[in-house]
Amino acid sequence: MIQPSSSLFGLGAEFSSAAALLEAAKRIHAHGFRKWDVYSPFPIHGMDHAMGFKRSRVSLFSLLGGCTGLTVAFVLIYYTSAINYPLIVQGKPYFALEPSLPIFFELTILLTAFGTVLGLLLLTLLPRLHHPVFNWDRFQKATDDGFFLVLESTDPRFESASSRQLLEQIGGLHITEIFQDPEETPNPVRQETTA
Repeated sequence: MIQPSSSLFGLGAEFSSAAALLEAAKRIHAHGFRKWDVYSPFPIHGMDHAMGFKRSRVSLFSLLGGCTGLTVAFVLIYYTSAINYPLIVQGKPYFALEPSLPIFFELTILLTAFGTVLGLLLLTLLPRLHHPVFNWDRFQKATDDGFFLVLESTDPRFESASSRQLLEQIGGLHITEIFQDPEETPNPVRQETTA
């Protein structure tokens, strides 16, 4: 049982193959769970659809970065060459679009890249040096040959007993309670069951 001092992160289950994990993801999503994740040593084709993911919002950050880069380049070039230090060189105008295009391109690409990386980090809550699933001893297999699904306890549909039963029904093995803080729970992996 959960001790009052310990905080439950969720329930984890191991699956026998990538196909079993994909089918489990479809069924978990169909049951209405929204706060859960899967872990696999390689990408599984169709998993994003099975989990109900929509189009990524990272592209919005990329667009904002690109627009900012283009605007900054235009203002910087126009201000320096036409307002702050106007200088006629070989009869050319103070501001000309043609010689400015490489600067527009470079600064747009640079800030698009920065926007993409920043958006990715913000949306995925990275960098996160420690995650509660690292407390699960079986989770070490996730980089080699393990396929895992973790239901988070913050999901509105999560209820420890019924969620455990659901994981057993869909083929989950080694169903385990995962706790937030390993210091609060000397043995963070408890009540492991095999279905």
